[in-house]
Parts: sequence; C-alpha cells; structure tokens
Amino acid sequence: MFKLVRVAGAARVAFAESTRRAAAAVPCRWCSENPAVDPGTEFAVRRLDGDDQGIVVFGLNRPKAKNAFSRSMVFAIYEAMESVKHDKSVRAVIIRSDVPGIFCAGADLKERSKMSASEVAPFVSKLRGFVSDFARLPMATIAAIDGAALGGGLELALACDIRVAADVAKMGLVETRLGIIPGAGGTQRLARIVGAACAKLLVFSGRVIDGEEAHKIGLVAEAVPQQPTGDAAYSAALRIAREIAEQGPFAVRMAKAAIDRGVEVDLGTGLAIEEMCYAQVIPTQDRQEGLAAFREKRPPRYTGE
Repeated sequence: MFKLVRVAGAARVAFAESTRRAAAAVPCRWCSENPAVDPGTEFAVRRLDGDDQGIVVFGLNRPKAKNAFSRSMVFAIYEAMESVKHDKSVRAVIIRSDVPGIFCAGADLKERSKMSASEVAPFVSKLRGFVSDFARLPMATIAAIDGAALGGGLELALACDIRVAADVAKMGLVETRLGIIPGAGGTQRLARIVGAACAKLLVFSGRVIDGEEAHKIGLVAEAVPQQPTGDAAYSAALRIAREIAEQGPFAVRMAKAAIDRGVEVDLGTGLAIEEMCYAQVIPTQDRQEGLAAFREKRPPRYTGE
C-alpha cells in the first residue's frame, strides 16, 4: 500500500510495500467466531469459463430474508474474498442477487434484535470492516442491482468500483427511519460518489430512489430497462466485466489503486501516486505484449505478469 510521508511541508509518496502484490491480507473478523459455520446456499461463488474466463460472480441467496446480512452470509462472503484476493487470474468480480426483485435488504434486523446493546456496536464494526475489505479487493468489482438495495445492501454496492442498476430497482440508505445512521461506510462513500449535499438529502430523509434517478445523480454508472427475466443489471454488469477482462489485468489493478488512493489526497500527491503506479507497469510482460499486439495488429494475450 502507499504510505504518505510529510517532509519539510511537502507530501512525498513512498511504497510501504510493493503494489504489485494484491491488497494486504486482512484477518477475517468472523472466522474465529464462526469456525464451523456452514453457509449452505445463502451465498454462491461462480467462476465463469470459456470466453468469460477470469470473471467471478458472487451470488446472494437468502430469499426468505431478502438477502439480509446474517453472520453466516458475511462469513461466506469473507471466505469468497479471500479466495480471489491473491488470484491473478481473476480480472473482475460481479456481485449480484440470485433472488428476483431484491439485491440486499441490509442487516438482518431479526438477528440484530436478539443482540444486547453491548453486542450491537462490535457487530456493526465488523460489518463496516467487511464492506471496507470488499472495497479493497485489487481487481475491478461491479454491483449488479436488479432489485432493492437498502441500508447495508446499498453500502455494499457503494464499495464496488462500478454499479449498474435496472431502471426499476430501488435504492436508499434508510437507517434514519430506524433512529440510527448508516454504519458500514454509507455516509462516507455516498458523499464521495454523489456529493455531500445530495448525500445529506438522501440520508437525512431516508429517501428511496429508482435506478433512473440513481443514474441521474451519478450513484450508478448505468441504468438499464428491466427485462422479463429480471436480470438486466446482471447482463449489463457481465458486458462491462467482459470489456474489463480484455484489458491488461495488472494495468487495471494499478489504475484502480491510482484512482482509489488519488481521490483521497490533493492533486499533487495524486499525480505522484499515479506516477508510482505507472512505474509498476513498465517492467511487466503485459506491457510488452500490448505493444507487440498493436504492432502486429492482433488481439493481445495478457497474462497478468
């Protein structure tokens, strides 16, 4: 990761460790507490093959609970993140719902209602860490929102690099309706994506908007007409993932690092971060392959090396 060092009033950027590695491993906050959890069919990981090799799909599947985050589901997603984090063959991750009409309803309020006051804060802290860990995945991540994404469900989508939604999908950070606030990064990520004023309007009012409105304010990159099969957003996400998978995978990871770190700092420091990331791609085999493919007028065959 990058370490910003202040010297003589100027920000200098140095690598604390090579950005050629995948995101630093973060110990699973759930594993020690759930050593024998069997998530069953609550969550599925699909590694696509053939022309779609390199694309991994995470599927949420708790229909009776509207895909609300239970402890076991979060544990399963953590395991899935660990399985792809250091896998150079993975070029894009799509997270979608396998339940028609819903993306994710957020935290499992039935489960939370059984917690004591002293248990709630640690649980929310772990949920916040889980969403942040998802944001730190080194490859491109895409949220396919074909149904309602509310509360923590929208917070998970906000942690993705790209969001696409069906035009009729509903989205909102509705926590103020329950007398609480978004606790898994929603106040911070939403403001950075749509601006502070718009974020305040949505959070203060608990307003729910559809995909079309979400696209107008920049919350989602694309809003697509829903189709009879109910998976228009997933189809759009798969199209985007295919485009990404054709590019140099290490270059995409470095571009993500440059953008994610750069938006948090001043322009001068951001440009230094970009320079550092660019330096990492220069010695790669993929850069040589890209130049050779251009010269020979053929599609490149990138390996991530």
